[in-house]
Amino acid sequence: MSATIADTIYQALSERIITGSLPAGEKLRQDHIAREFAASHVPVREALLRLEAHGLAVSEPRRGTRVSALNPAEIREVIEMRVSLEVLALTHAFPRLSQEDIVAADAARLACDAAEDMASWERLNRAFHQVILAPCAMPRLLSAISDLHIAAARHLFANWQHQWTRRADSDHAAIVQAMARRDAAGACEILRRHLRRVR
Repeated sequence: MSATIADTIYQALSERIITGSLPAGEKLRQDHIAREFAASHVPVREALLRLEAHGLAVSEPRRGTRVSALNPAEIREVIEMRVSLEVLALTHAFPRLSQEDIVAADAARLACDAAEDMASWERLNRAFHQVILAPCAMPRLLSAISDLHIAAARHLFANWQHQWTRRADSDHAAIVQAMARRDAAGACEILRRHLRRVR
């Protein structure tokens, strides 16, 4: 039972950190969090450890756990790593692609296009990338990519929140079309260009 409470706490806090409603340096007080979620300290500690593992929080002796600082220089590294690792995952996904995977990718694309606000869009955009890469069936690779998505999302909110507008993502559509054609090289090239555009 405590795992599901820890999941809920982790999801809620990570969302707040990513969107900037919990700013860098903010103290994450165990007792306040436990009260808010009507939970014991055990799942709270577990959630805080997960935030640290994903680079969203830092723990300092005698100072407790705080939201980690955002380093603007990091975004270039994050993008380059995403390009390398996501293209690698997509390459390995292609030989295992089923019709269900393509249908799921198209549904994820449409959901992302329909997002009404930046927080929903960012969550659904991440989901789209996870759906197209999941067939690679390489858990360590997918876990590393998931951490990069979290880092990229924080930078996105810090820098682009006020410029976000709802739009259909033509790159996502082109990737799904390439998946349907079984065109691995084409899909990887579109993905590479799509990720580099963030800069």
